Parts: sequence; structure tokens; C-alpha cells
Amino acid sequence: MSQATGTGEVGFDELAVLKLLALDGARRGEVKVSCGDLAGRLDASNQTASRRLQALEDAGLVQRDLVNDGQWVAITEDGERTLEREYEDYRRIFEDSGELALDGTVTSGMGEGRHYISLPGYMRQFEEKLGYEPYLGTLNVDLSAESQRARSALEAMDGVRIEGWEDEERTYGPATCYHATVESDDGTFSPAHVIVPDRTHHDETQVELIAPEKLREELGLLDGDEVTVRVEEQ
Repeated sequence: MSQATGTGEVGFDELAVLKLLALDGARRGEVKVSCGDLAGRLDASNQTASRRLQALEDAGLVQRDLVNDGQWVAITEDGERTLEREYEDYRRIFEDSGELALDGTVTSGMGEGRHYISLPGYMRQFEEKLGYEPYLGTLNVDLSAESQRARSALEAMDGVRIEGWEDEERTYGPATCYHATVESDDGTFSPAHVIVPDRTHHDETQVELIAPEKLREELGLLDGDEVTVRVEEQ
């Protein structure tokens, strides 16, 4: 297994180095690193330790500043997200709850959801695979800081694959839907699905939901209202 990030790929060996750097404090800022010391901790050669650091830098997971007696290394935001994904995997192994609770506030989207959901290549799959015809629009939720960190656990959960397709004009990309329940002060709605396109303008600070009804009306939601999105294994 390898994770593609930045311009390169890293595997388990590089992730082990990233973990050691984080334990040394590189997640908080620059730390002084010696390839000899790192090699000893890895039970590997100096060349191997150097190659793994180079791979992490090529992948955009660390930044390095080489000096005469070693190097200063800091973990980047991409590196931190990679560690968070590893953390969520281990948390799922030991907690095995099969559920992910994401807290956030309702926000207005860009209006693109209505168009894409209505396209026949997607709508046909929604009806067949999710069991309903979605309302033509999505509910967008800005996640709290804690839920932004937890959101990476979605990647380790089982979802419903919506395949990409094409028509005479263009190609439309695939997405994954995750079964969810939406909770607000005024009630609970299910079924709903968090939809995650393979290519999207949304980042990890937000989730986008579809449902057979207009969630804003069903739950009396306005921009700024707090909700909890409970994503469940199926």
C-alpha cells in the first residue's frame, strides 16, 4: 500500500519515518535530524534513511533545510493529514464503532449540486444504488476543527461507488456516497448520504449531503445552524 501525495509516493517505510519525526516534535516545527541517528532507530543504513527522507520531501510531506552537520526537518500540512489518516485507521481498528460523528454548521453552497445531481448518468445510479431519487440540491456543512481532523476516517469506511460516465459533450467523474443520518435541534433525518466526488472544489473543512427530501425544510435549517452528521457503515 502506498499513499500518493504531492509529486511522489510513500509506503509503510516512509510512514514509519514520518511517525518518528512527529514523535520528535517535527509536527510543531523544525527539528534537527541526523541520518546516522535516524538510521540507528530504523535499523537501516544511512543511505536508506536518507532515501526515505528524500521520498517524504518529494511527496510534499516534509520540508528540509540541509546544514553542515545534519538537517532541519518540519512536517507539512500534507504530512500532518497523512498522519491523521493513519491515526483514524488505528482508531477504527481499536474502537471499531462503525460510525463517524461530524459536527458543523449549515452553509450555502455554490449551487452546483442541483445541476450535477439532475444529470441522468448520476440520477440513474442514485436510484439504483441508494434506493431513492435525491432532492435536486445538496446540504453543505462547514465542519468544526475537531471534525475536520476526523473527516479523513471517511476514506477507510465502506461507501457506495457512483461510477463516472460521459455523454456527447464531456466526461463526468466518479464519486462515493456514505450512508448518514443528519441531526439538528429540531429532529433527525435518514436516509441521507455524504457525497464525495473524486475531484471536488470542497476541501476537508466541509461535507456535502444528498437526501430524498430537502434537508433544510425537513429539519428547519438556516445558515449557521448546528448539525451532527452521523456516517454509518452499511
